[in-house]
Amino acid sequence: MKKWSVVIVLAVAQFVMVLDGTVMNVSISTVVKDLGTTVASLQAAITFYTLTMAALMLIGAKLCSKWGLMKAFTIGSVIYGIGSLITALSPGIASLFLGWSIIEGLGAVLVIPAVAALIAVSYKGKDRVIAYTIIGGISGVAAAAGPLIGGFMTTYLSWRYVFGIEFVIMIFVLLSSRKFKVTEKPDKSPIDIPSAILSSVGLIMLVYGMLQSKTWGWITPISKPTIFGQEIAPFGISIVAFLIIAGIITLKLFYDRQIKLMDAKKDPLLDVTLFRIPELRSGLLVLMSQYVVTAATFFIVPIYLQMVIGLDALQTGIRILPLSAALIIFSMLGSKLIQKYSPKQIVIYGQIMLLAGAITLLAAIDPELTGYAFSIAMIFVGAGLGLLASQIGNINMSAVSVDKASQVGGMSGTFQNLGSSLGTALIGSILVVALTSGFIANISQSTLPTDMKNYITEHSQTGVAIIPVQELSQYALSKGLSQTEATEITDIYKTSQLQGLKESIFYLVAIAALSLLLSRKLPSKILS
Repeated sequence: MKKWSVVIVLAVAQFVMVLDGTVMNVSISTVVKDLGTTVASLQAAITFYTLTMAALMLIGAKLCSKWGLMKAFTIGSVIYGIGSLITALSPGIASLFLGWSIIEGLGAVLVIPAVAALIAVSYKGKDRVIAYTIIGGISGVAAAAGPLIGGFMTTYLSWRYVFGIEFVIMIFVLLSSRKFKVTEKPDKSPIDIPSAILSSVGLIMLVYGMLQSKTWGWITPISKPTIFGQEIAPFGISIVAFLIIAGIITLKLFYDRQIKLMDAKKDPLLDVTLFRIPELRSGLLVLMSQYVVTAATFFIVPIYLQMVIGLDALQTGIRILPLSAALIIFSMLGSKLIQKYSPKQIVIYGQIMLLAGAITLLAAIDPELTGYAFSIAMIFVGAGLGLLASQIGNINMSAVSVDKASQVGGMSGTFQNLGSSLGTALIGSILVVALTSGFIANISQSTLPTDMKNYITEHSQTGVAIIPVQELSQYALSKGLSQTEATEITDIYKTSQLQGLKESIFYLVAIAALSLLLSRKLPSKILS
């Protein structure tokens, strides 16, 4: 047991980092009420937690090399713990934003790359494979368990307890990590400031553009942001398109600068030649596609369970429980299968499981959640994620030497956040567009009075909000509509929601299928 003490502590830290990405998804309405804020403000806080990590992960990885792994891990843990405490005690949205979105995010960008590198320097051979399997499995479990934990805490205690417990856990991590025996030589070379600015700005524009696409639209504006009272939509095109293009250009400038620094024998922020390693490149792309599917699933499923079926936060978490259980079981199974199958084979099996889960989920979506199809879908998705989690970490880290471990840890964190952002943005946009077009089409074919149909159609052009079906019925009655009219509008909206969800899941099936193409360059022999 002593041999695994390091990975146990690191797994606990990793669990907390990943948990925060999904734990609040089922608690939004409660937090909004407690803090006297709006859904939009809380969604912004959730967005900026992801944004902070994505933008600064490469810098965090560089600081791990510069300060030394243990120092970076300790500082990151302290920062994260402080952020958790501020969030737990938040009297309003501003302090929650500061504690969660900014301070916790800053802590995570040091802890996550350090975890990956500390595994690399603490274990060798098969032990390292097992250690990365544990870390990968824990990451998946944390993402899957987030809604259940958030739902339980929100229902029976308070969402604040989640962050209060995180603060206590980080104290445990700090005290336990003092026993780590890590010998390393910190890199004393300075950080290239222009590279840091280019990477941060490029990733911020890229990720923020993705995250805001479901609000502003990808190309055709759904709504327009305002600056100093002026709507921003250059040439009638959504600002999202400009943000993403600008982000890609800025990241290309960052890449070119890294090459220039390396040619001049200077120290880059990131050794971009690592992208030339086929196994690493393929591993990072598979990791990103894994989190596209994960984020999309955790966006769609709570909407279906809460908005259509009407389940509360805890019931939603319980319905997702089969996914969590399957993920744990298959991540452990994946570490055993490596004795017989190659990492590439196991990853492909995992991707096929994800595809099967997405197809089954498409069949499971109905107005009443009848039968066992939904639970089977959750099991397939969990099994696929478990198999992927058991291999991807080791594939990526084994593709490079130990001295590059923190950089690859930062790259993995960046690709993970890019995948999460893209999954939420893409599926969210598809759902909003499908819901809007379906609702307008269904309204036009309804038996409602013509003036009412025209009014609803006119006010739905900029996008139909995703709300609980029950709330729409109450709202319609409060506006003076008859019970018959309110019922018809509610039925149309519910039908449109289901249509939108099915269309979104169809695209999820397509993404899961396409991800199989990314596995071609994965290693066909066991890594050690």
